[in-house]
Amino acid sequence: MAKIVSNQQELDEFLEGYRILDQDYELIDIPTRLDQEQAMPASSFMKDVWNRFKSNKGAMIGGIIILIFLLIAIVAPLLSHYTFDGVNTAEQSMAPRIPGLTWMSWFNGEGGIRTYTGEFENAFHYFGTDVLGRDLWVRCWEGCRISLFVAGTAVLVNVFIGIIYGMISGYFGGLVDNVMQRFQEIVNSIPTLVILTLLLLVMKPGLYTIIVALILTEWIGMARITRAQVLKIKEQEFILASRTLGAGGFFIIFKKVLPNIFGQIIIIAMFSIPNAIFYEAFLAMVGLGIPAPQASLGSLINDGFKTILVTPYQVIIPTVILGILMLSFNLLADGLRDAFDPKMKDR
Repeated sequence: MAKIVSNQQELDEFLEGYRILDQDYELIDIPTRLDQEQAMPASSFMKDVWNRFKSNKGAMIGGIIILIFLLIAIVAPLLSHYTFDGVNTAEQSMAPRIPGLTWMSWFNGEGGIRTYTGEFENAFHYFGTDVLGRDLWVRCWEGCRISLFVAGTAVLVNVFIGIIYGMISGYFGGLVDNVMQRFQEIVNSIPTLVILTLLLLVMKPGLYTIIVALILTEWIGMARITRAQVLKIKEQEFILASRTLGAGGFFIIFKKVLPNIFGQIIIIAMFSIPNAIFYEAFLAMVGLGIPAPQASLGSLINDGFKTILVTPYQVIIPTVILGILMLSFNLLADGLRDAFDPKMKDR
């Protein structure tokens, strides 16, 4: 039968019999229970980036392939007794022949215009020779080195120009931003091919002419992305606090803004490298590339295309190298993007 409580004193007397004791509850020992406090070790941002990057197998494979290609491009021409410009018409258009792999139809030296007979019975050309008898193994890796040098140099300069231009335009805004953006639109409206053609009127065709042409136009994409990132963070609290404490504009740009957008800059730079490699190859294929006897991957593809029906290996091999190189850079850039900003993977 229920007991009716009429005042606070009776309620207190009633609750004295229902005190909660320590033995009324017992902790259940489960696997997730912590017997003692455990402090997680501190981890820096770059360490987290590296851990996320290592877990991306595609990015790791892409990075390893790039390093292998870079190493071969440097070492292979030095170790070979052939040179990239050594002409020998007696060995013209010889098919690939690799020691130990002659049992394979692709690498047995058959199918070329000249054969491995007579004085060339013990000769080996891993990628065959071109129409002038030049060794394609050396020329392909020499061309790979030149293509990487052109793309890397152009991207580094473009990153430097684009970062400074974009940060100044985005941070100061107003009239400064309007003038700089209008100039950027004017430059962007001129095709790169037109700029290169005009440069060839005043400069000799060569490696540095292509680099200058890439520099004059390819910085615009970096400047736009940098400006967008600056506009996104320049009104945040830590920027306002720096202004309140009397920090100058350029101090804030290079000490506060730049470190917070550095990850995005690295990502865009990595995506720009395969674009620069492909553009250099395109210029070489239309006849505006590096003059002979120097070779790039684009010029090798252009030369091999002329005899594709007779000696298809002359165009297939540099095309495969170019494709693998571009795919590897894209895989590496995707991995860096996911490592620096994991949220981008779900967008």
